[in-house]
Amino acid sequence: MRQFYVRLAQRILHLFSTRTASGILYDTDMRLRPAGEAGLLVSNLAAYQRYQEQEAWTWEHQALVRSRAVYGEPAMRLAFEQVRRAVLSLPRDQAQLAADVLVMREKMRRHLLRGAEGEFDLKQGAGGMVDIEFITQYLVLAHAQAAPEALTRWSDNVRILEECVLAGLLSQQEGQALKQAYLAIRDEAHRCTLSGRSRIVPDRLLASERAQVSALWQRLFAGVDTGLARLPA
Repeated sequence: MRQFYVRLAQRILHLFSTRTASGILYDTDMRLRPAGEAGLLVSNLAAYQRYQEQEAWTWEHQALVRSRAVYGEPAMRLAFEQVRRAVLSLPRDQAQLAADVLVMREKMRRHLLRGAEGEFDLKQGAGGMVDIEFITQYLVLAHAQAAPEALTRWSDNVRILEECVLAGLLSQQEGQALKQAYLAIRDEAHRCTLSGRSRIVPDRLLASERAQVSALWQRLFAGVDTGLARLPA
């Protein structure tokens, strides 16, 4: 039975990687599966839950915040959502969590940030899209234990931010600023993609929105001891 599902997964990945006139149909990074490239292509849900609860890195739980079941038997999709909620609602040391999130963000910035002086990387730049996503993910992981129904309900940034305001984790002004910044930066990124332009833009663009994101980032992570972090090299 397992061999059948492995072959099915391989077939699906082959279909996803079909090259169309606009590029790859759906880019799938299988290095992100449990245990990375050395991991099994297919595992049962109980094994997946054990991995998430006992072995997964913080960044894998961050990815789980954004995950959702998009297709499959209703019972299986419900079971996945139950595992997701259980993992996101685990108790966490907030100092350790903040350190892990901050170190991973700096690691991404070192390896992925693009642009010269006077330019802004819409995705990786300070105050950009990834900073907003990391703030959202941190708030869920830090506080979902206290409000699992609200903070694990959604996988998209906008509705998670709305729940964070309702839960008192962000002020109304902070939540609105993050939402507006995220939507503005994302819209600009989409315009760049559709017009075939780079997502590296003039530094003056969206400066006000980015400043508000950076201010909240400082409030959440200033003074964090990154020596506590447990992250892969």
